[in-house]
Amino acid sequence: MNNYRSITKEEIDQLIQQRCQSDEWDKLYIKPTTDLSKITSVTFSGENYLGSIEGSRTFYGGIVKQNSIKNVHLHNCRIGDNAFINNVKSYIANYHIGDNVLIDNVDIIAVDGACSFGNGVTVDVINEGGGRDILIFNQLSAQIAYLLALYRHKTVLVDELKRMIEEYTKSITSTVGYIGNDVKILNANTIKGVCIGDGAYINSASKLINGSINSTSESQVYVGTGVMATNFIISSDSKVDNSSVLTNCFIGQGCLIDKHYSIEHSIFFANCQGFNGEACSIFAGPYTVTHHKSTLLIAGLFSFMNAGSGSNQSNHMYKLGPIHQGIMERGAKTTSDSYVLWPSKIGPFTLVMGRHYQHVDSSDFPFSYLIEDKNKSYLIPGANLKSVGTVRDAQKWPKRDNRHQKNRMDIINFNLLSPYTIHKVSEGLKYLNTILELSGDKLEEYNYKDMVVKKSSLHNGIKMYNIVINKFLGNSIISRVEDKNIKTIDELRKILKPTSSIGKGKWIDVSGLLCPISALNLFVDKVEKLEVKTIEDVIDELNQINNHYYEYEWNWAVELIESFYKIKIEEITQEDFINIVNDWRKSVVDLDKMLYKDASKEFDLHSYVGFGADGDEKEKLADFKSVRGAFESNSTVLEILSHIDRKEKLGAKIIAQIKEIKG
Repeated sequence: MNNYRSITKEEIDQLIQQRCQSDEWDKLYIKPTTDLSKITSVTFSGENYLGSIEGSRTFYGGIVKQNSIKNVHLHNCRIGDNAFINNVKSYIANYHIGDNVLIDNVDIIAVDGACSFGNGVTVDVINEGGGRDILIFNQLSAQIAYLLALYRHKTVLVDELKRMIEEYTKSITSTVGYIGNDVKILNANTIKGVCIGDGAYINSASKLINGSINSTSESQVYVGTGVMATNFIISSDSKVDNSSVLTNCFIGQGCLIDKHYSIEHSIFFANCQGFNGEACSIFAGPYTVTHHKSTLLIAGLFSFMNAGSGSNQSNHMYKLGPIHQGIMERGAKTTSDSYVLWPSKIGPFTLVMGRHYQHVDSSDFPFSYLIEDKNKSYLIPGANLKSVGTVRDAQKWPKRDNRHQKNRMDIINFNLLSPYTIHKVSEGLKYLNTILELSGDKLEEYNYKDMVVKKSSLHNGIKMYNIVINKFLGNSIISRVEDKNIKTIDELRKILKPTSSIGKGKWIDVSGLLCPISALNLFVDKVEKLEVKTIEDVIDELNQINNHYYEYEWNWAVELIESFYKIKIEEITQEDFINIVNDWRKSVVDLDKMLYKDASKEFDLHSYVGFGADGDEKEKLADFKSVRGAFESNSTVLEILSHIDRKEKLGAKIIAQIKEIKG
């Protein structure tokens, strides 16, 4: 190798005097700048390369130590410049180690034979009994995993994706492990068959076997005290700490796994958090969060999900094994002590409360409450649209993206209102109206797919779904014309014309990627025709779909505008447009007033209970305000009021703009 040379007899003698030993001195190579005086009590076997050893580093407590290599057995290793390696009880075998690495007080770091470092490991997601298994690899995204797990009926697609993953796995399989630049490994026990990226910090981990820690200099990974991980991949910007246990799992970018969390045969994608509890055979899409010791997530698909304490599901009926599965679509939440019997399918942004023993399917009723009462599952359609918590969630997710801007693997569309959710709203509205037409208005309760809908809930659901459709369509048509210099009605109609047929019809959530199913099917066709040949091609194609989101969204919105308002875009008049904007303005204000009212509940008299513990009513109020602040100055409340004002002004501006158009 360049810049390395064999050591001389005099240098061998010096090393022997420094308590070093080897039966193969002729296989030890150093740089001209290697300071041999900093190498003591080292055993060399196999072929080893040593870089320069200069500088020092500061340890906890302000203790400064010179870089050196001491008390270690090195076997077939290449050590970069300025390493600090000390007190490795067994040995370091078959590793390439980067520059400025710190390894101190470790039991063993080794690779034994050909190793893929967690790549190509089979993970049984969603269905514990198998059938949806995927192969994890360093470049796995939520979208690729979704296709592998949920599109099993597309056998050519799945086979092609597996072939690409196997080719990638083969390309990185090696008999030599890698520890990147600026890595710190302190007080760890067993590390076998693990690749460790630049800047990673491993502190007091218990056992790491067959895995990859994909840290980078900009996006470091931390693996902490007592962590045990086997057959795993941990992606950039993530942290795994405090005796968490990982077996056959993938941890995506920006994740936090902590406080004894246990994961088996599961995959977690961007910005997920798992504390205290347990996950088994789950597909945790972006922003799946569970913090409670008594919470079990099992055999399900989740995303943008918050699991309350004591939440769990059943995938086993004690007949043919744990073969059942469930889906909680994006934004679903569970309250404390909730239970859902799989198989079930919970609609987007639905709050689940109570214990549900029926196989419910609320997927066509987004933004709802699903509440159990006396063993019955009651659906309250659209109720979550009035919850300020729903809006708060949508606002906080982009702010809590822990991923570095560079090389984000998961595609995430944060839009709360999109063709995906509004298509479901539109379908739900049709079902509610159909139920009302067929059953009449005399019944107090209606049954639908193992759920009960009260008459009041049905009527309120129709009202809320109409409001949110008006809001979405108004948003879409306003954004289409805002800041455009439109002089004639023909120019307006041209701008509003859809660009293609792609976007019309059903939309889906590919674990963060919102897209028309027609666009995804075109991609699938390309893969099946072998026009997409590599993982890089797959990533590029999926990004292209995402890049066309707003174009596809408008193509879809036009279809709904025509059916909902019973007009033709190519024949739209100024009056039609202004009516849509007025409907939008009213819906936005009405909805914001509901959110304002909902937020006020956090400041009513009941909220004062427990404040001013030793005082009178005056002190109770003072204590409450000192801790919680005043309703009028709350940031969320102020934003709601500001939003009303901004949208009122925008509506007036757009109406004035349209009135100036010549017929």
